[in-house]
Amino acid sequence: MSTDNADVTVMWFRRDLRAHDNEALEAACTAGRCVPLFVLDPVFLSRSGAARLSFLFGALASLNESLGGALVVRTGDPVDVVPAFAEEVNASHVYVAKDFAPYGRDRDMRVATKLRAAHRGLRAAGSPYAVEPGSVQKDDGSPYAVFTPFYKRWMPLLTALRESDPPLARLVPGGTFASDTLPTPPPCEASLPEPTEAAAHRRWDWFMANALDRYYDDRNIPGIDGSSKLSPYLRFGLLHPNQLIADLRLDGSSKSHEHFRSELCWREFYADVLFHQPHTAWENLQTKMDKMDLDTDDAARERFALWCEGKTGYPIVDAGMRQLLRTGWMHNRVRMITASFLVKDLHLPWQWGARHFMNHLVDGDIASNNHGWQWTAGTGTDAAPYFRIFNPQSQSEKFDPGGDYIRAYVDELAECHGVAIHQPGAGGFPGYLAPMVDHSVEREVSLARYKAVSGK
Repeated sequence: MSTDNADVTVMWFRRDLRAHDNEALEAACTAGRCVPLFVLDPVFLSRSGAARLSFLFGALASLNESLGGALVVRTGDPVDVVPAFAEEVNASHVYVAKDFAPYGRDRDMRVATKLRAAHRGLRAAGSPYAVEPGSVQKDDGSPYAVFTPFYKRWMPLLTALRESDPPLARLVPGGTFASDTLPTPPPCEASLPEPTEAAAHRRWDWFMANALDRYYDDRNIPGIDGSSKLSPYLRFGLLHPNQLIADLRLDGSSKSHEHFRSELCWREFYADVLFHQPHTAWENLQTKMDKMDLDTDDAARERFALWCEGKTGYPIVDAGMRQLLRTGWMHNRVRMITASFLVKDLHLPWQWGARHFMNHLVDGDIASNNHGWQWTAGTGTDAAPYFRIFNPQSQSEKFDPGGDYIRAYVDELAECHGVAIHQPGAGGFPGYLAPMVDHSVEREVSLARYKAVSGK
């Protein structure tokens, strides 16, 4: 089946599941009668946990509603599905937002090759980033390896938000082409945010009104609603970072606005690192750390399993791991604390933790997640020195002084109050676990192992 209009385009959605301020969708609708498409890629389905898939399927249902029921869903390898669909609808071009991750770049090159062979084209417009990876360079054209100078070069490249409403009247009506039914989401016990474009904007509006001006002071306190929690929406493109940046002050009058903008830039910095060095998704950027002595035996795997379940006997660590399982999300400060504990108290490979996070995070993004892990592990770009080892008790006392965050997620400590709640084993509170390791001992082990690698 085909449309009567010879000038047909395909809008292939990926990480831009929104109907408004979508540059690629606008281009596709402007160029012709547009058929919106989403491809359920078995590779993505196999690499995503229940929380991310549940959010994705909800976001697709919401997008379809925003598009008046016009979204076509197909299942299979995009390298085969997209060119075949373009032929089916007799489209001259397929429009996409650019993808800069290693898998996406390779996939798009192969799709483009097949389309060209059939005298069709793949056209890219926009991307998931305010500044595209590869755009921020030193004077000699090389990429940055440290965040702060990257940020200084990134800032002048920001452009004004180009608000647009794609001409959705040019969408080919739903039912014109056959569409697969979205799979039933896998069982998911996590309580997830509403996966809609409208919910993303409501959350941003709430954050601007209630928390943004205190962000600099409150961002590290997990027991309060002080962070934006927009990462799932950015991950799937229900919001674009430019939409957020447009609402931030640029005159330097607010440390909170400036710091929030820098946090958005961290996301783009890590995407830039992965763009230039795709092997760093799962390999140490600092190759000297390849020689680091790590534990990988059966006992190590048993400790890893306890860490995954939030049963370490360290309250702030357990709270973070249980928040991940219950909500598909974890506060950023606690992500660093739990990661440090895995790498430097348990001496396990950071890749184990990164895979666990990717399996459970709604906002799981290979660049941000894995380079965040390398930052904590001391193996990556702009890394914290390996000898910077978080003390989980002092971190708890500093950032969750009243124990509100711990009590919210560690049920055994729901009635524990006072300073004891921060102690390993929670001061022997009935029903709570004894600490699985002694932090002071394991800290010295980590430092000794690092010295053997660095010679310092």
